[in-house]
Amino acid sequence: QVRLVDSGGGSVQAGGSLRLSCAASGGTYSSYCMGWFRQAPGKEREGVASIDDKGRTSYADSVKGRFTISKESANNTLNLQMNSLKPEDTAMYYCAGLLYGLCTLVAIGAPDGRALDKWGQGALVTVSS
Repeated sequence: QVRLVDSGGGSVQAGGSLRLSCAASGGTYSSYCMGWFRQAPGKEREGVASIDDKGRTSYADSVKGRFTISKESANNTLNLQMNSLKPEDTAMYYCAGLLYGLCTLVAIGAPDGRALDKWGQGALVTVSS
């Protein structure tokens, strides 16, 4: 069974950078809409970034200008470059692919994940002040 595997999490100080990656294991995977959502303890799930099959991207206001989502066709990898990290970025980050619906951050980050086809196991990002 194909599953998504997240990697690249870690601990950094505020202002630092991390790069998250998401790759398919057990086969190939593609979706018309891929993205990242995050969940911090005691907070609601939040859609962070999305990219559709035409390469159009969308970002949450809280990360706009600091995070960049991209796809590497050569190895079918989804990436999230995170710069100028802040303590409030601390969360578990998950890559995900949509099964249906509009490619939006709301869909990617929906609390029940009803529109998600697959998602990764999560990568922990910790940002200290």
